[in-house]
Amino acid sequence: MIAEDSALLREGLVQILGKFGHQVVAAVDNAPSLLAAVREHAPELAVVDVRLPPGFRDEGLRAAVALRQEHAGLGVLVLSQYLEAEYASELLGASEAGDGGSGVGYLLKDRVGDVLDFVGQAQRVADGDTVIDPEIVRRLLGSRRGRTSVRKLTPREMEVLALMAEGRSNSAIAQLMSVSQAAVSKHIGNIFDKLGLHSRDADHRRVLAVLAYLRR
Repeated sequence: MIAEDSALLREGLVQILGKFGHQVVAAVDNAPSLLAAVREHAPELAVVDVRLPPGFRDEGLRAAVALRQEHAGLGVLVLSQYLEAEYASELLGASEAGDGGSGVGYLLKDRVGDVLDFVGQAQRVADGDTVIDPEIVRRLLGSRRGRTSVRKLTPREMEVLALMAEGRSNSAIAQLMSVSQAAVSKHIGNIFDKLGLHSRDADHRRVLAVLAYLRR
């Protein structure tokens, strides 16, 4: 389902997703209708604008966070016109209180330049992956490099963590960094150890690693 106050963008998203075989069960223009529609239709994915009526502040984000906490398995893909790194951090944080297995994404509208890429990212979120715009990742990581726990990470580990936050798989990270998957796995293991994430958190340690990095 889609929650977007701009009629043109909302209908455009309906047409794009429908063209690639996805059924849009509801398309609404405000946060209360979003919450009600999810309860009624139980969709696999909600595509949500950050700023929705009635206040046009962060109603969409608040609704997205509530949805992640209340509806296990629902993927939430937030679209924003603004680079609000704190919003992305809060949305990721909702996974700790919720199911932990549902997908989450945060993309900047102006940086979505390819229809096929957007549809693929939406599918990844519906499948349970994490997809964060690289520009938001850079802002989040760059603003916290002086904090104590971050100092434990090497520059290479920080690079791997940034790619993890973008939702990249181990094989994709290996290809981007021109290293072996075994090397990537070793870096990730070191990151988990340095951030105190143990094997009992295996189901969602990748998200927890990003959260631990951002919050300390």
